Amino acid sequence: MFVGVGTLINIVAILIGSSLGVMAGARITKKSQSLITDVLGLITALGAASALSALWSPVFQAALPKSSSLLVILASMLIGGLIGSVLSLETRLDAFGEKLRDRFRASQESPFVEGFVSASLLFVIGPLAILGSVSDGMSQGIDQLILKSSLDFFAAMAFASTLGWGVAASAIPVAIYQGFWTVIGFAAGSVLSQYQIDAMTICGGLMLVGIALRLLDIKKIPVANLLPALVIAPTIATVLHILS
Repeated sequence: MFVGVGTLINIVAILIGSSLGVMAGARITKKSQSLITDVLGLITALGAASALSALWSPVFQAALPKSSSLLVILASMLIGGLIGSVLSLETRLDAFGEKLRDRFRASQESPFVEGFVSASLLFVIGPLAILGSVSDGMSQGIDQLILKSSLDFFAAMAFASTLGWGVAASAIPVAIYQGFWTVIGFAAGSVLSQYQIDAMTICGGLMLVGIALRLLDIKKIPVANLLPALVIAPTIATVLHILS
């Protein structure tokens, strides 16, 4: 197998899942579609709870000064959110979705952008996207990306049944993001320690909470503006680890 095959499988899984979802969507009542979205919101919240459990990881706690783990996440989310707001990441992602809507000739009334944004954030955020891609780049196997592909396949099918072809378009940022980490893994080997990965995972978990709230139609949090926290978190954790 060649380097990057794991991400390729992931992309194919998203496209196939989205296609099946769109085809099934016409046969699903609006009530059932709403239920599917609610279930996805709850499952996303469950995934968030799993990611947030890293906050109590012995490895993460031991790598940082005592009682500083929560402050690392707080600082990362605040700084990352400010950077994302200044860069208008949420607006830019929405604009990119609008361009794709025009390209695919989707109607203004369709949920194309919502599908693209929600699915992109869901598929990109999480430890499997990073760990799996780095492992693939280092030629250490694609087991993690196979697992992620399976999860994304069913999520894409469920998303696309209600949100349409915008979900399939999310394969683009997935390819770019995971491709980046694959190159990092190929060029630099193992670039992250476990405590750094934990810091990213916890921030990702909080972002998944935001996505869950959006899916459950509770509050539309500009989650994309928080994405810089995924870079800020391991940086702050590294500094504190060195100083501890």
